[in-house]
Amino acid sequence: MTATDVVDARDAGRVPAGAREFVPALEGMRGLAALGVVVTHVAFQTATHDPAVVGRVLGRFDLAVALFFALSGYLLWRPHAAAARGMGTPRPILRYWLSRATRILPAYWVCVTLVLLFLPNANGGSLRTWAANLGLLQVFVPLTLTDGLTQMWSLSVEVAFYLVLPFIALAFVRLRGPAARWRIPVMLAVMAASLVWGYLPIPTPEHITHHNWLPGYLPWFGAGMVLAELVVSAPGFVHRIGSHRAVMTLVAAVAFGLAATELAGPPGLADPEPWQYSIKIALGAVMSFTLLAPLVLGEGTHRFLASPAALAIGRWSYGIFVWHLAVLAVVFPMFGVRAFGGNFVVVLAGTVVLSIAVASASYALVEEPARRAVNRWISRRDAGATATPSAASATSNGN
Repeated sequence: MTATDVVDARDAGRVPAGAREFVPALEGMRGLAALGVVVTHVAFQTATHDPAVVGRVLGRFDLAVALFFALSGYLLWRPHAAAARGMGTPRPILRYWLSRATRILPAYWVCVTLVLLFLPNANGGSLRTWAANLGLLQVFVPLTLTDGLTQMWSLSVEVAFYLVLPFIALAFVRLRGPAARWRIPVMLAVMAASLVWGYLPIPTPEHITHHNWLPGYLPWFGAGMVLAELVVSAPGFVHRIGSHRAVMTLVAAVAFGLAATELAGPPGLADPEPWQYSIKIALGAVMSFTLLAPLVLGEGTHRFLASPAALAIGRWSYGIFVWHLAVLAVVFPMFGVRAFGGNFVVVLAGTVVLSIAVASASYALVEEPARRAVNRWISRRDAGATATPSAASATSNGN
């Protein structure tokens, strides 16, 4: 029985978009999130602070990371949410980890290698910098978030989530069948408890902050995980309000607007107070949930997010994220603009266009070939595993 069959039976044929294996609008939203990350970094490196309100808003586009995390939480948790209700089985842990590594590492390693070799200010001569970046340990090793790669702190957090997800699923293993109704309340309780992370006096080396570690961002991943649970749950009030685009968009806009104020911390790289950090995390979770809810709980299509252009940007979104700061470092001298010297619009346009071009090449030359190669290896391995028992059985029958 599939998730769609169950939802059909429960609600007279009403099937949320999220019950499908692939939701085109989510791909388009991923592309917008990647562009949002580009916007916030260009705003910072062009010192776009004026007028103050515009500068605050552009700087707070860093909440696009919350959207990335929520998308990961939704897509990776959905098989576990479905399995808890008797709808399929998640992939084996090793197969799941291999899939994530194939998706993340090839293009990432190429980017790190080229940046550390050829970007002048990237500190590529340090063995510690190479090891920390290749191993995605930048948030634990001081002074290894280097030029052209500083955005990778969030990828380090994301990969940590990939690693622990099977163990989170194991912690929920008893909440299956009738007990599955407790899964969302437990998730919400954990998300609420994690908001105290910024207050904890965790000792760290100089230049390292525990604010950049996975536990602090559980509400962002959790926003997507809760949506994954809702998609395979019996429809109710939350489904009805969550599928209402206008209401959800309004709530998302309010959450983003509040996050652009002093409530969510100072602009730039200044460390927020613990209470500001907690508010930013909470508002990011609300924004992510309300932006994604209509896409997976609603029934209709989303013409813009599912358009060919949006789908292409979504397909290249990982490459845009990985390469855009290296591209930005090239754009400044290319346009004769100095860093932190203004010209936001010109620098943004150049960075977006060139990042999309580089990302499309990365997808075609690195990401997709790596995925196909691993899939071919898996297919050969599975075929060999199937053939071996058959041969043994044939020999036994012949005797």
